[in-house]
Amino acid sequence: MECNMEISPSNAHTASVDNMLQWSQWQLLDSILPTGGFAHSYGLEASFQSRFVRNPEDLKFYVIQVLENTGSLLLPFVYAACKSPDTETWLKLDRLLEATLTNEVSRKASVSQGSALMRVAASVYHEIPLLKIIRETYLGSGGVFFHHAPVFGLIWGLLRFDSSTCQRAYIFLTMRDIISAATRLNLIGPLGASVMQHQIAHDAEEMVKRWMDRAVDEACQTSPLLDTMQGCHSYLFSRLFCS
Repeated sequence: MECNMEISPSNAHTASVDNMLQWSQWQLLDSILPTGGFAHSYGLEASFQSRFVRNPEDLKFYVIQVLENTGSLLLPFVYAACKSPDTETWLKLDRLLEATLTNEVSRKASVSQGSALMRVAASVYHEIPLLKIIRETYLGSGGVFFHHAPVFGLIWGLLRFDSSTCQRAYIFLTMRDIISAATRLNLIGPLGASVMQHQIAHDAEEMVKRWMDRAVDEACQTSPLLDTMQGCHSYLFSRLFCS
C-alpha cells in the first residue's frame, strides 16, 4: 500500500533544524573539543594522594559526591544563563560566581575552562556573532572572568537548546571528566571506567532532577570536604592535573 501523505515545508524545516541541533549537541559533548576539561581532576588527584580515595569503591562514592556538589552549586548558574542568553545576564552571573567560589584552585579551573570554551564557541559558531563580540569585548578587561558554568549555559541557550538538556549535559561532562582523570591516575581501568559511568548514570539523573531549574540564590555547597580537598591540590609536590 502506498502512502500519499505529504510532509509540509514547515514540518520539514523544523525537522531539519532539530537534526542540526543534535549535531551541535554531540560536538559540544565530544571529548575532542579543545576546552581543557581533561586537564582537571575536580580534586581527585589531591584526594588520591591524601588517600581519601584509594580504590574503585571510594572512587564511585567520590564521583557521586562531586556530582551532587556540582548540581547544588553550579547548575543554578548554568540554568540562568541558558534561560536568558544575553550579555547583561551573563555578566551578572559571571561576577556572582567569581564572588561565590572561595576555593582558589576551583576558581582558576573554572576560569580556564570557561575561557577555552568561549574561544572554541566563538571560532566554531559563526552564525552566532554575539559569542565573538563578547569574547573580543571582555577578554582581558579585568572585570570579567569567563567562568565555565555561565559560559556553558550561555552557549547552549544561544544555540536554542532547552534548559533541561543543557543542565543534564553539564552533569554528564563533569562525570565524564572525573572518570577520565581516574583512569589516568590508575585508579580504574578503561573498561571498569565505562562500567562505572553506566552504573552512576542513575545517580547522575537523580542529581539533575534534584537541582535543576533552581535560582542562583539557592546555589550552595553540599560537600565542603571535597572543596577542601581540591583546595589542597596546589600544595602537592608532584601533580598530573591542573586541579
